[in-house]
Amino acid sequence: KRTRALPLPLICCFIMFSQRSEQSLHIETTCGFLLQELENMWDEVGEPNAERNEMLEEIEHECLKVYQQKVDEAKKLRARMKQEIAKSEAEIAVISSVMGEQPPCFDWKTVGSLKSELELIMPQLVDMRTRKIERKNQFLEVLDQLEKISNELGVSLEDGLYKMVADETDLSLNRLEELRARLLVNLDEKEKRLKQVSDHLRTLNSLCLVLGMDFKHTVCEINPRMDDREGVKDLSTNTIKSLADAISGLREVKMQRWEKLKKFATSLLEMWNLMDIPMEEQKRFYNITSIIAASASEVTETNMLSIEFLDSVEAEVSRLEQLKSSKLKELVQIKRLELEKISRTAHMIPEYPSETIESGTVDHECLLEQVEVQIARAKEEVLSRKEILEKVEKWVVACQEEYWLEDYNK
Repeated sequence: KRTRALPLPLICCFIMFSQRSEQSLHIETTCGFLLQELENMWDEVGEPNAERNEMLEEIEHECLKVYQQKVDEAKKLRARMKQEIAKSEAEIAVISSVMGEQPPCFDWKTVGSLKSELELIMPQLVDMRTRKIERKNQFLEVLDQLEKISNELGVSLEDGLYKMVADETDLSLNRLEELRARLLVNLDEKEKRLKQVSDHLRTLNSLCLVLGMDFKHTVCEINPRMDDREGVKDLSTNTIKSLADAISGLREVKMQRWEKLKKFATSLLEMWNLMDIPMEEQKRFYNITSIIAASASEVTETNMLSIEFLDSVEAEVSRLEQLKSSKLKELVQIKRLELEKISRTAHMIPEYPSETIESGTVDHECLLEQVEVQIARAKEEVLSRKEILEKVEKWVVACQEEYWLEDYNK
């Protein structure tokens, strides 16, 4: 007995296999050989046709099942590859748009298979992703510098800039260059303000030295961030204004103290000259009397206008004033004797209220000034009478010689 003809699906499988490679031809030969061997064994065993047909149908079903499974897998693979290609194209287009570039064009007609398309597009996608990450890092680097400088300048940085990079809404070169240009402007502004703050701090330090004030404490009162050991961290307009106001205030204090010191220096000079104070005592305060004619801006010596030094000068002035009151009467008497001596030389009678000196009813300082005026006038009178006095002196000498000769002749 012969079995029925081979099922159509198996014949189709064999036809397709016959159109493939040598490996497919080998499979076809093997399959046919096995089927022939199966029929021979059925003949030998005496397998009924019904059972043979049932077994062939089962083989046909299994073959179709396997074939359908492979077809389904191939369809899924094709769909997955097309989806991956489409997704990659879309991602490349999005990245190109975000980076402000034209997306690359792919000529799929010349590529062929889907695997070839993937092999072409994937390296391009990896490159675009790498460039996007590098571009984001460039944005973040510029934004970090902008934020740091903005904090130092006391201005706020827009929140949307970091969000723009995080959301990848605009990573174009034009936008990056705009931020870099803005960074350069801020750097220039920072350099200008840094120089301005440095000049203010230098001026403030010199004022503190002259006034005997703690520079660091003064700066901390203006802005605690200015005492940062790593450098100036606050360059805001408020800080610069505060420094300028502090300088203006200290200059006013300096001017007031300098005027006070000049008054003390003038009093010292007057009392030194009045009481003939020894040079050894004057040396201690010679530095202030030597610059009495200077302006406040010319005073740069450390602690020259400190409260402690002003107090010491004031104490010296008070000491000399007390000394002056005790010695003034003595000085008036000395000047009186000088006036009398000059008057005798000029054959003059001095006009001097000696009784008021003893009674103490006259201000001794005023009286001393009057005596000094009279001494000056007496000296002028001596000069004006010099020629006459010389003639009188010669006449007196001649008279004395004549009297001597008369006495000698007698």
